[in-house]
Amino acid sequence: MLSALLNALKSPDLRKKIAFTAFIFVIYRFGSYVPVPGVNPDQIKEAIQNRGTTNILSFLNLFAGGALTRFAVFALGIMPYITASIILQLMTVVIPKLEELQKEGEAGQQKITQYTRYFTVVLAVIQSLAYVLYFKSQGVLPDVSWGRFYLIVVSLTAGTTLVMWLGELITQRGVGNGISLIIFGSIVASLPSALRGWVQLEPVTAVTIGVIAAAVLVGVVFMNEGQRRIPIQYARRVVGRRMTSGGTTYMPLRVNMAGVIPVIFASSLVIFFPTVAELLGRNGGFFKDVSDFLSPGSWYYIMFQGLLIILFTYFYTAVIFNPIEQADNLKKYGGFVPGVRPGRPTAVYLDRVIKRLTLPGAVYLALVAELPNIVFRYLPESNVFFGVFGGTSILIVVGVALDTMRQVESQMMMRQYEGFLR
Repeated sequence: MLSALLNALKSPDLRKKIAFTAFIFVIYRFGSYVPVPGVNPDQIKEAIQNRGTTNILSFLNLFAGGALTRFAVFALGIMPYITASIILQLMTVVIPKLEELQKEGEAGQQKITQYTRYFTVVLAVIQSLAYVLYFKSQGVLPDVSWGRFYLIVVSLTAGTTLVMWLGELITQRGVGNGISLIIFGSIVASLPSALRGWVQLEPVTAVTIGVIAAAVLVGVVFMNEGQRRIPIQYARRVVGRRMTSGGTTYMPLRVNMAGVIPVIFASSLVIFFPTVAELLGRNGGFFKDVSDFLSPGSWYYIMFQGLLIILFTYFYTAVIFNPIEQADNLKKYGGFVPGVRPGRPTAVYLDRVIKRLTLPGAVYLALVAELPNIVFRYLPESNVFFGVFGGTSILIVVGVALDTMRQVESQMMMRQYEGFLR
């Protein structure tokens, strides 16, 4: 591993990309400490930690790298962009125009990216307004004039736009996917505080939590790399005056094809009810009743969120993997699954395989996401670690780290260096 890292630094191009990525990270972390004008960060932090709102805002604060507790210009983080990307990806299924753009290749993808940027700004404005109204209702911002209100909303929206631009710069000129690395950096920034809390625990409790965390980490890596390889045979074809020889390859179907998106979906839906109840206060009514019923840490909360994760896993897998389209592409290029006729029989076969493969992936996501809540019921002290670096965080960190290592390895192999994963 160390020799592979040294080999990566020997390449001038790769070294420049790594240095550029590190420079962007420095800018991002600096922006996470620059407070929004006209706001007292200490009062915001007290409101988040001491007024029962930690369960609602801690999820968003984690993805902002702790910037929300400081109410910095990057307090919204990259989450508006992630939400906009997910919504547009889902809308391609129901809006024919977006589906046509997706099939147009690079030009269509650029158009969808542009729509995503515009939608990100809209979501950032809405979320900024919600934050200001919420903290004003909590008495943290009692004397907000219209001018200061406008300044706070513009600052937070501009911060999100800048973070989005920094992520795209990493994708273009750095190493890995910039948006994913921004989230990775935000989560890792919270790791030192989690480790400090873990070290201060009693030895038996600390060892127990450490063993559980290590087991979860190993399990996430194992499941992330798990895949079902469907053998594909290509027949000989005549292209112009040339005859292409047939070959054998495989179609990799990952066990966890949906990634961490179902967990984000489920978490967003679960925290929707307590968020609305907090905003409405005494007039919460139905939302207040549902929030009390699904109190974080209760078995109802754990089972409901786990069920949502399983359902969203099936839903999102169906969105990103179309068996009919895959079968048509195979037939178009002369490929077929041995023992299965091309066309509709291949689509039926792929659909049956992906449904069976999705079940263990969905159960795995639900277990990893809910394990910290289950452990916290019996070991309340574990919140000092899992409250900051829980199952969702480990899923994201491991997934992004493995994807980035693959990209670095592919560039190293082009230069005949030994890769990380060899």
